Amino acid sequence: MLSIATLNPSTPFNHSPSYTVCCILNRHSLLPSTFSLPSKSNPYCSSSTNRPLRVRAIDAVQLFDYESKLAKEFTISQRLKIAIVGFGNFGQFLATTLVRQGHTVLAHSRSDHSAAAKKLGVLFFQNPDDLCEEHPEVILLCSSIISTERVLLTLPLQRLKRNTLFVDVLSVKEFPKKLLLELLPSDFDILCTHPMFGPESAPDRWIGLPFVFEKVRILDEEHRVSRCEKFLNVFAREGCRMVEMSCEDHDRYAAGSQFITHTVGRILEGLMLESTPINTKGYESLLGLVENTAGDSFDLYYGLFMFNKNSLEMLEKLDLAFEDLRKQLIARLHHVVRNQLMEDGERLQQLDGSNSHALLQRARNGSALLHSRSNDVTLLSSSVSNNSSPSDENTKLKIAIVGFGNFGQFLAKTIVSQGHEVLAYSRTDYSDVARELGVSYFSNADDLCEQHPEVILLCTSILSTVKVLKSLPFQRLKRSTLFVDVLSVKEFPRNLFLQHLPPDFDVLCTHPMFGPESGKNGWKNLPLVYDKVRIGNEESRILRCCQFLDIFASEGCRMVEMSCAEHDWYAAGSQFITHTTGRFLEKLGLETTPINTKGYETLLSLVENTVEDSFDLYYGLFLYNLNAMEQLERFDLAFESLKKQLFGRLHSIYRKHLFENEQQILALPERSTLPQKSEDSDASSPLSKTVDSK
Repeated sequence: MLSIATLNPSTPFNHSPSYTVCCILNRHSLLPSTFSLPSKSNPYCSSSTNRPLRVRAIDAVQLFDYESKLAKEFTISQRLKIAIVGFGNFGQFLATTLVRQGHTVLAHSRSDHSAAAKKLGVLFFQNPDDLCEEHPEVILLCSSIISTERVLLTLPLQRLKRNTLFVDVLSVKEFPKKLLLELLPSDFDILCTHPMFGPESAPDRWIGLPFVFEKVRILDEEHRVSRCEKFLNVFAREGCRMVEMSCEDHDRYAAGSQFITHTVGRILEGLMLESTPINTKGYESLLGLVENTAGDSFDLYYGLFMFNKNSLEMLEKLDLAFEDLRKQLIARLHHVVRNQLMEDGERLQQLDGSNSHALLQRARNGSALLHSRSNDVTLLSSSVSNNSSPSDENTKLKIAIVGFGNFGQFLAKTIVSQGHEVLAYSRTDYSDVARELGVSYFSNADDLCEQHPEVILLCTSILSTVKVLKSLPFQRLKRSTLFVDVLSVKEFPRNLFLQHLPPDFDVLCTHPMFGPESGKNGWKNLPLVYDKVRIGNEESRILRCCQFLDIFASEGCRMVEMSCAEHDWYAAGSQFITHTTGRFLEKLGLETTPINTKGYETLLSLVENTVEDSFDLYYGLFLYNLNAMEQLERFDLAFESLKKQLFGRLHSIYRKHLFENEQQILALPERSTLPQKSEDSDASSPLSKTVDSK
């Protein structure tokens, strides 16, 4: 291949073609290794100056780039003429990519989408005859599940080429497969597909998203096989995960994943969930699920239910799982209340009348305390004193963790890493774990309290908090000790502290809204909710509270100051709903499938995170948050409302079908079972002749 040798770019290239040819020949060793540069006397050659030719750049002398030409020819050969029937949101969504890839796209729809088609570079046809006479290679059905049969029946199939490829993109697969095999001529090819994404879940790109397909009927001719591969390549080149699967297998997997995802999204939509100042990762994933599923029409959801024979079974399983979870909560509540009543009855029997009166009086006083709010709340100092620095010993706290289970150990790791001194006490022996973490472990509560920790950090379960708090020897602590809890409910520990702790003790109620699983990669932007219930006015107490909160602030937590009552109101609508959803989905035994959608993976992740927590935690959210029962009832009502909507739609369609059949029967002309007799017919009938002859 010939190339041009270009001289120093600082010299203007104004030489004649002869000079250029010399350069070319020299480059290919057709001239001596030295070359005479031009002079004034001889503009083309000079014997006075001979210097070796230095090649500065090599450029192709071809009139075109051969590789680019081949690539262009290959691209053109891959183009298809595709007619989209049903040019709504999903049809337009697919058309955008098809046009970008260079395919010729036609469209037809009952509604006039000509403006949208023109904007996308698509040729729109109002009349299906006009569309079919264009002889598209592929008919891409993008109608809704419910209208697919009617749309297919309206297409003038006789105007299409006999080898046309029909493709559907419905969310169920057995139904369109049987429909296409039944209604289409045997010469037509059939490809059933399901792009398991849409405008909401994949607005920008399709990389890694599943595209399921079955080659139902592709006749064994080279151009038919090639056309099918070209169409599938539309999605493969966009990075889709191509999954070849039978329509039957698809529907079995989809009922356990896609239908469940849409059902949960619809139930949660009925609760009218809203973002809160204390969103957890799990709750935000549910909000995202609601947003994605609500973007689809109810017709799509109803189609998933109506045209997938496995969906009714999954709906029944969901119903049973939720009912089982509710029974589990109520049975646990019944057990606790029953034991409490029996214990109170035994105490009352042991007391005389005066003692009983005193007990009841104390109960009334305790109840009043339970609903009181301390007036000793102080504002958190906006900054620590300028004279102190993070490296000073004065900024380090002595913190005693009471309840050294998973969550206590989780917090201890970070607290120790920041240089604070950490002590620990628990009913179970965690001395080995404590040693590994650099924590001083005490098996006796008196020994722990005699160390005079500045902060008592309660990390017990909700159910055991009262018992643990009552067992602590307060008299062995300094009178200014700060008590902190990290429970998932807030009004309960707040009232408990105010009722049982001496008035000299400071009280800080907190809720780190994350745990070992959700916070394993750091606490940045995760919410820490706190309420300074009672902090003394002394500067040392205010500073100590500030130092404790800084443990979380320095890790990047989103610090949210909020009253305990507000917290519980928000948490019932977010955290309790999140755990309830995760718990009843756990009872379904959900498993990953080859065709997981983003929404289904969200549910799998939610189940994994919630089952990491004990049932005691979930039960505590239910028992000690007065808003939880209302949310459970709302969840139940939303589920019932969704079922009524589904079954009501089913009943309406069935009734309509019955009445249409009845009207058709009534419209038929009356016919008797025997022919009407007439004189002529009687005379001429074979039967009459036979009778006469006898």
